[in-house]
Amino acid sequence: MRRELRTVGTSLTPQFWEMFAVLLVAAVGVTFVAMVALDALAVRLLRRRVHRSPTAASPRPVTVDHRMPVGH
Repeated sequence: MRRELRTVGTSLTPQFWEMFAVLLVAAVGVTFVAMVALDALAVRLLRRRVHRSPTAASPRPVTVDHRMPVGH
């Protein structure tokens, strides 16, 4: 007498693997596009800071400290 072994659960069908592959490729693509967009934004912001002219900021007045050092 032979017994058949029954498993509980679902089997991973070829349809599952096809959908898994499609979703994986889509997720990688979305991640790559988001990374490129954020990188371009960061570079643009950094270039904006560097290209600001130093004359745009008001220069700090030079102050001279006339106090005597302690112990002299």
